[in-house]
Amino acid sequence: MLYFAKWKTTLILLVCLIGMAMALPNVMSKSTLSAMPDWLPHKSINLGLDLQGGSHLLLELKTSDVIIAKLDSVIDSVRASMRSNKIGYSQLRKSTSNVSLTIRKPEQVEKAYQLLRALAQPVSSSLLGQFGQGGTLDLNVSRQGTSSIKLELSEVALRQQISNALDLSIEIIRRRIDELGTTEPTIQRQGENRIIVQVPGLDDPERLKQLIGQTAKLVFRLVDTSISPQQALSSRAPVGSEILYTYVEKGSNTPKEPYVVKKRVMVSGERLVDAQPGFDQRTNRPIVNFRFDSSGAKRFGRATQVNVGRPFAIVLDNEVVSAPVIQEAILGGSGQISGQFSVQEVNNLAILMRSGALPAKLTIVEERSVGPGLGADSIAAGKLAAILGMIAVVVFIVLSYGLFGIFANIALAVNILLIAGILSFLQATLTLPGIAGIVLTIGMAVDANVLIYERIREEARAGKTPIAAIDAGYSRALGTILDANITTFLAAIILFQLGSGPVRGFAVTLAIGIVTSVFTAFTLTRLLISWWVRTRRPAEIPI
Repeated sequence: MLYFAKWKTTLILLVCLIGMAMALPNVMSKSTLSAMPDWLPHKSINLGLDLQGGSHLLLELKTSDVIIAKLDSVIDSVRASMRSNKIGYSQLRKSTSNVSLTIRKPEQVEKAYQLLRALAQPVSSSLLGQFGQGGTLDLNVSRQGTSSIKLELSEVALRQQISNALDLSIEIIRRRIDELGTTEPTIQRQGENRIIVQVPGLDDPERLKQLIGQTAKLVFRLVDTSISPQQALSSRAPVGSEILYTYVEKGSNTPKEPYVVKKRVMVSGERLVDAQPGFDQRTNRPIVNFRFDSSGAKRFGRATQVNVGRPFAIVLDNEVVSAPVIQEAILGGSGQISGQFSVQEVNNLAILMRSGALPAKLTIVEERSVGPGLGADSIAAGKLAAILGMIAVVVFIVLSYGLFGIFANIALAVNILLIAGILSFLQATLTLPGIAGIVLTIGMAVDANVLIYERIREEARAGKTPIAAIDAGYSRALGTILDANITTFLAAIILFQLGSGPVRGFAVTLAIGIVTSVFTAFTLTRLLISWWVRTRRPAEIPI
């Protein structure tokens, strides 16, 4: 047990050096890190919300929007299917979870029923498929009376639609927050329709709420010039059109102007590939320059080509941003959005357009801000606890085991550096419970050494030579060390899987600490003792 091959020694030292090198950026300034070569480690530990302050939001997805969007797509499919097969229908309408229609000719009811049944698709869920529900359809099609047919969303389809919308919202929120330049936001789902957003270091929570709260659904529509907005307000908008109002900057006294806009979408904002803030060279006002993909450029080009001389509306979240007249066909696939914007609003609009539209509205259920002062107090308290714990452990182990205790303390110092290095490499977010996990690791780290050293003393009292006692102490204590640490490691895994937020932070640092503790307390101290034993005679080895 005390013999180490050269490759083992090299591997142990290499692991320690790499860990310490990865931990080094945490004590360096940003200017020093930027001057270092690219091949050296640059990552450092990110501080969580409770350590550096920031914003905490609990958002709730408006599930009715998701269901309405799904029903709208069902209606579009029904229309297309009936028209392509020349089946007359009436009273096509939707309710809370279903779509119904009436077939005009009795002899076409059966054919329409079979066509509408063909619209139902299997729910694509691998989990459901594994449990034998892969054949579940998203629509339940049934007859109502002699000539009516109802298409109802199945419960499985509703749950999956909401789950997909929640996952998409999380990804879009992540892209929007990344544009703010913050590091390591925590964005995760809670329950069936809620999302937790924590952004450490963000000192502008209002901007965060504005970015997250907007659905950012951008569309291009034609303005209906067959009727004036005043006439539409006094009576009603023509069929296929609706009344929308202009976008007005918050706090402005400018009244909102009405527009009569066609409901049919010329081009959707989903075809955008880029949007950047800029300034109009003629008016020097803030604008957003946008660019479509190839498919969107073709559609936008065709739409502007056949509508030269007509005004079209750029609509964002059902508000008219601007309504310019198409002077000539726009065939390049790019354009600009101008309006009564401030520089900050133009930046936000560009971010929203780049990140995409949320599938449904998100409402803020809970809002909490943590000041940097409270975070600084938490860091100071965590440092004090770690230092006091370290001093107590170091003194105790040295007084109890002398020179062997010094070896254990060297391993403990390397252990802490390895934890810091791994956290830096993983770009983990360190929270206050995470610091608690590190402090707990410091106390637990020498447990293995206590077991080994006490076993060595027992073997020495039984009459074995010092070298034999040391060898037996390490070999026989290994099983007990592994049993104790594996059970704790499993508990940390369960905490990580079932917990959230701070609980996960504690579980991560605890799990990493267990792995590094076993490595340093057993392997590193054995290497140090092996080196020391080789330079001493058996009589000079204190046990």
